[in-house]
Amino acid sequence: MKNKWLQITLSVLSLALAVTLVVYLPQIVQALTGKKVSWAEIGAEFSAMSPGMIALMTAVWLASLLAYTFVLTNSLPGLNNLQGLTLNAAGSAVSNLLPFGGAAGVALTFAMARSWGFANRPIVVMTLVSGVWNTLFRFVLPAVGIIALLMAGQVPNRTVASAGWAGALSILALVAVVAAALYWDRAAALLGRGLDALARLVRLKFSVSEALDRLRKDTAEIVRARWAGLSAGMIGFLGLQWLIMYCCMQATGAYPGLAQSIAVFALSRVLTAVVVTPSGAGLMEGGVVLLLTSAFGVDTAAATATALLFGFWTYTVEIPFGGLALGGWALLSKNRRTRRKSLETQP
Repeated sequence: MKNKWLQITLSVLSLALAVTLVVYLPQIVQALTGKKVSWAEIGAEFSAMSPGMIALMTAVWLASLLAYTFVLTNSLPGLNNLQGLTLNAAGSAVSNLLPFGGAAGVALTFAMARSWGFANRPIVVMTLVSGVWNTLFRFVLPAVGIIALLMAGQVPNRTVASAGWAGALSILALVAVVAAALYWDRAAALLGRGLDALARLVRLKFSVSEALDRLRKDTAEIVRARWAGLSAGMIGFLGLQWLIMYCCMQATGAYPGLAQSIAVFALSRVLTAVVVTPSGAGLMEGGVVLLLTSAFGVDTAAATATALLFGFWTYTVEIPFGGLALGGWALLSKNRRTRRKSLETQP
């Protein structure tokens, strides 16, 4: 009971912090950048948007949700895209309301998938595989952002450029090593020995190689057979989310260039991993504004409006949409149970 009330308290505090960060975003922006911006100026940016742009944003957002369903359908054979969309929407709603919503999201995933006739084991595998693919691509994004800026010449000098290339390539190499270990036995054995050696240096009391081996055993069949579909789904999803960012920048006049927009998008996705607030809400917006204004010279009001718009399409709107998906699933499940009981009671 104490843990339950502690979780409720932390959730309420986390949501309150997220709301506070958004409400006081103009003051936070001024503290970070030294530039004043008001809600009236931000509102003017919103009111200038055309109906066509709003419709385009809506279409791209829906397409991004559909793209992610291919990650889920490739993780759980037999799952269809409508079911994947329902799982994604409902899980996102839970994650967006709770700072540590992963556990609740997994429980909800199990309940929904089991109601469609899937056994526990395939659901566990789906949760592991989709989680691993999300993590791998979350690591790739910073490297992509760095490389985009380097290729566009957005670095102050050669020393910084060299450091940027070294960092980006190191990140990509790390992701490649982990991906290879999930696919090839020999790569897994080599990585396991290396991780065990590192664990001994820092005096960890468990075998990292055994944990990696268990993960591989759980996911090997799906990874080997469906890695291309999983990767295509993630690339499509992230590409469409960047397109949402691009639309937000164009709508507010905050577009700083292709490479810069990729870097801003990469930062925004990294900040969503900060669980101080649900999905990094409030923190993501502040980081986007800071990068746009300080690094790329974008007008403060336009940058703030862009961050809030992007937060709406990747966070806020998912809550009511997920609530509708969850309500639809609950209603259909209830109807199925009612029909089943009715058939069981018939003579």
